[in-house]
Amino acid sequence: MPEPILTLTGLDAFYGDFQALYGVDLEVSEGEVLAIIGANGAGKTTLLRSIAGLIGNEASQITYRGRSIGNARPDVVAQMGLAMVPEGRQLFPSLSVEENLMIGGRVNREGPWNLRKVYDLFPILEERKAQASTSLSGGQQQMVAIGRALMANPDLIMFDEISLGLAPVIIRDIYKALPGIVGGGMSAVIVEQDITKALAVSSRVYCLQEGRVSLEGRSDAVSREDIARAYFGVE
Repeated sequence: MPEPILTLTGLDAFYGDFQALYGVDLEVSEGEVLAIIGANGAGKTTLLRSIAGLIGNEASQITYRGRSIGNARPDVVAQMGLAMVPEGRQLFPSLSVEENLMIGGRVNREGPWNLRKVYDLFPILEERKAQASTSLSGGQQQMVAIGRALMANPDLIMFDEISLGLAPVIIRDIYKALPGIVGGGMSAVIVEQDITKALAVSSRVYCLQEGRVSLEGRSDAVSREDIARAYFGVE
């Protein structure tokens, strides 16, 4: 495996007095697609929010390209090359499709992604570029959210519940686009409820259960029995 670009070491995360993550260790390598699975409430979103700087942690608990970023602000994290596609898309309702995409470009990182390339990836967005973003279908809004993240030209992109609530045909289209997103060497972390899809697109998988890592391994090597035990905590 290549050297990891992102390392979590004993990551704890809290919402006030409530602890959501307990000593999570995790690594993401250059160009790797990593899947994170687990039941609702297992801590998957908290994990991504911690990496993105939306939840404060101890500085040394998250390291990106050798730099401790556990207590870095979200704008600093984005400038370093990490982008997140949040659960629920979280588009700006007062802005058009194209204006939402341009928000991602304000990070001003150099790289291959621009409006033309996003429109080539998702042609429907060019057709709807002047529409209010929230007037689109859920799947099209997800494409806008992905495009917005890509406009920041990240080295590592994180997808939180990439297919949640989407029609099967839209899920197929988004997964069909994934090789074009990561094909240039970008790393990706995908939180996904559909275990079959998560294993199919990733090289390694982590399972979270009640805020702890209950399984880690190669996606082509873990068994359904291993996943069931890790997912539900059964022996």
